[in-house]
Amino acid sequence: MSETLTLRVRARVPAERVHRALTDGAELATWLAERAEVDLPDRYQFWGRHTPEGDRPRQRPLRVDDRAVSFGWHLGGEDTTVEFLLADEEGGTLVTLTQSHFPSWRTAIAETSVLGYLYTYWCLALANLVDHVEGRPLTPKPDFTSGRMRAVVDVAAPVDEVYDALVDPVKFERWFGAKVDIEPEVGGRFAMGGFEHNPEPATIVDLRPGRAMTVDWGDSVSTWELEGSGGRTRMTFTQSGFDEGRPPFGAWLGWLAGVAELRRFLELPDWRPMWLTPEVPELPDGILTDQRG
Repeated sequence: MSETLTLRVRARVPAERVHRALTDGAELATWLAERAEVDLPDRYQFWGRHTPEGDRPRQRPLRVDDRAVSFGWHLGGEDTTVEFLLADEEGGTLVTLTQSHFPSWRTAIAETSVLGYLYTYWCLALANLVDHVEGRPLTPKPDFTSGRMRAVVDVAAPVDEVYDALVDPVKFERWFGAKVDIEPEVGGRFAMGGFEHNPEPATIVDLRPGRAMTVDWGDSVSTWELEGSGGRTRMTFTQSGFDEGRPPFGAWLGWLAGVAELRRFLELPDWRPMWLTPEVPELPDGILTDQRG
């Protein structure tokens, strides 16, 4: 049984600016996709290596006005419908995205279908939309044609602050939007959802204070490496150790979306989460999700 995915995000710009980013082909090809062509009302297409099943355009416009953009997207063998709705919010715009045919959460976690990537795909895309319209650097987009998962981002914060945000569970929960327990030592546990809800936590297998951390999740390994200079930090994040025949794109997209909020958390003096609490399917016991809000 499928659900309708819903995500809500805040942008600190007027709705007209967001609307232009959603309907201009050159802007779509900056924050969303490798390639895009828009000629409304007849054409609304994006494709390329940053798009699931992006070997060719698979979208068609359905409705566009000054407060809504919707299009059909044939994805995972289904004719899905995507809609962006824009509403004024104090100091900016509330963007609501919906997409039909989101699978059960268990299917999404298992990553057995491209439709299961939709949640984290749109989390990253919306984060980049917000940073784009606010004039901030973007977070690297995924390459769905490659199993190589490596991203490098520059953070306008000292290296000790970045490291602390990665190992302090209170700070981690604030920027990532999900409960986490961390034992910052080699052999320590790293539990999404907290120790009480995660009977099989990951293990920290390498920890160099202020420099790097590697976490073994059992089916993959995540590594953060930090280099600081002049009050700024270059962070290199990699995901490895997975079955190369089934790259974990859903998890990778989720981490990249988290990196986008980490940068904002550390860089914006008046930071607040860009995310409003999404409407997600009720989760079975033992299935964890990134609860943004």
